[in-house]
Amino acid sequence: MPVRPTVRSVRSVRITALFTLTALASTALTACSSGSGGDPDTVKVSFKQSTDNSIKVMDTYLAGIKEQFEKANPGKKVELVPIKAPDSEYYTKLQQMLRSPKTAPDLVYEDTFLINSDITSGYLKPLDEYLAKWKDWDRFIDTAKAAAKGEDGKTYGVPDGTDTRGLWFSKDVFAKAGLPADWQPRTWDEVLDAARAIKEKVPGVTPLNVYTGKPAGEAATMQGFQMLLYGTNDGRTDPLYDKGSKKWIAAGQGFKDSLAFVETVYKEKLGPEVSDALDPNFGTKVRGELLPQGKLGIALDGSWLPQDWLEGSGHEWPEWSKELGLAAMPTQNGQAPGKVSMSGGWTWSIPAKAANPDLAFEFVKTMQTRANAQKWYVANSGIAVREDVADDPAYVDAQPGIEFFTDLVEHTHYRPAYPAYPKVSVAIQEAMEGVTTGDKSVEEAARGYDEALKEATDDQVVRK
Repeated sequence: MPVRPTVRSVRSVRITALFTLTALASTALTACSSGSGGDPDTVKVSFKQSTDNSIKVMDTYLAGIKEQFEKANPGKKVELVPIKAPDSEYYTKLQQMLRSPKTAPDLVYEDTFLINSDITSGYLKPLDEYLAKWKDWDRFIDTAKAAAKGEDGKTYGVPDGTDTRGLWFSKDVFAKAGLPADWQPRTWDEVLDAARAIKEKVPGVTPLNVYTGKPAGEAATMQGFQMLLYGTNDGRTDPLYDKGSKKWIAAGQGFKDSLAFVETVYKEKLGPEVSDALDPNFGTKVRGELLPQGKLGIALDGSWLPQDWLEGSGHEWPEWSKELGLAAMPTQNGQAPGKVSMSGGWTWSIPAKAANPDLAFEFVKTMQTRANAQKWYVANSGIAVREDVADDPAYVDAQPGIEFFTDLVEHTHYRPAYPAYPKVSVAIQEAMEGVTTGDKSVEEAARGYDEALKEATDDQVVRK
């Protein structure tokens, strides 16, 4: 009888595969530390704070690291500088801070989709001189180290985990709608049909949430649109960027089909009210209210959701693993490989204009000890990028869902994180918003995208 590989034995292989795909192409400028002023004994750490006052996962974690750091380094202080904003506003505010030595913190939390743009703008400092002397850097999976590399081969951030995405569904809502508790849809139509059954049989419940529009920012582009696009026939290769010609791809059939799915969700009222969908804080409501209260049937969302439901989170929901089911997002027509996921992640980076870069990296080293990294992965419902943590049974067994979301690694895709991507992302959000509100047809939204794409990429566009 063959021996089935354990979760631990395959985890390193899968995570290695994940980061092989995420090696980020970028145009990088060598950034020199030019920070001035500030207290030389204080490290300023800037991070994204949840807009939900009850969610303190990052705050609590960093407060603990701050205490450790200050105890181990007498006379040194840590000043936490939270930026409380939805994702899109966080990116804007962070870039404004990075432009001047007067406002640049010493350490920043960077989304990997944006880091290449910030490298190109000269906002970040290469970390190679620090990494060469840090023994724990060897514990990171080799390919994970490429997640924040520029074309100059230098590394501009230390990754703190990654993620995948899938379908969350309420077993109670499904039971009322006559749907199976072990639901595993094989096509987009099966997802829509389940939403239609919920709409018909379970009044007062939002059948399906797909993030959309500019207010949702990257949640719309990545968790919504690209989870669809990469499941089309166009998704067999990168459907947004052509590496051969180094040009961005105009809207093709897969792009239009993805818009049509979004249009169907909102035209048939299978999703939330448009006003709710276009609320920048709607994601907080999904996690904090709709799912825990059984008011949402299906959520196309990320692996990190349980962080909002852990003890001390403000939205404690210990029953979530019994009350929610998990399913992979299917490809459009069930074509191979049958499943789709998107992956991203965040890194800790030192601004080029940081006043205290040496002290900032010492703080990174404290955050990234094995014990502290494992604590963060579990608290943040993240997927480990340190081999020693990924192979630890305490991590593997720490939370329901870790195995499911790690298994999606082999089916995952990554945003083309080139410098123009943030502008391309906005163009996708605008196209989604057009079909969500009904202001544009799919064809009109696709044409609008093509025009916006030309402007966003200096007309570096190809049609396939």
